[in-house]
Amino acid sequence: MKANEILNLTTAEIEQNISSLKEELFNLRFQLATGQLDNTARIKQVRKDIARAKTILRQRELGIG
Repeated sequence: MKANEILNLTTAEIEQNISSLKEELFNLRFQLATGQLDNTARIKQVRKDIARAKTILRQRELGIG
């Protein structure tokens, strides 16, 4: 998910998105541990999406963005 897409969401939607991404990250890590993960690059992608969303939430708290 790109930063422009996240900016158009409400704060509640971003928080919901973060929780679903964290759940997906947990499942990906579980698959990695059991040897069932096909696309290991997806872990990095999900981590960056979480970071983007958290950054935008923090900017809103500070009144920057």
